[in-house]
Amino acid sequence: MAADLNPDWLSCLPSFWSYGVTQDGRVFFIDEEAKSTTWLHPVTGEAVITGHRKTPDLPTGWEEGFTFEGARCFIK
Repeated sequence: MAADLNPDWLSCLPSFWSYGVTQDGRVFFIDEEAKSTTWLHPVTGEAVITGHRKTPDLPTGWEEGFTFEGARCFIK
């Protein structure tokens, strides 16, 4: 089961870990020391799959999303 993106998850990343977001909004984690990536948070072991992103150029309450086929859509 995937969990929501939580700012606490980002602040508790171990040393040498960072994260990235794919074009379709999925969050992945980067182990800079081992030069590897994973979909699972290194502490909780859970995936963070949001599928959409908040962007500053959208009106309040709107998010950008992508379908499984890669088509861009907007979600309110």
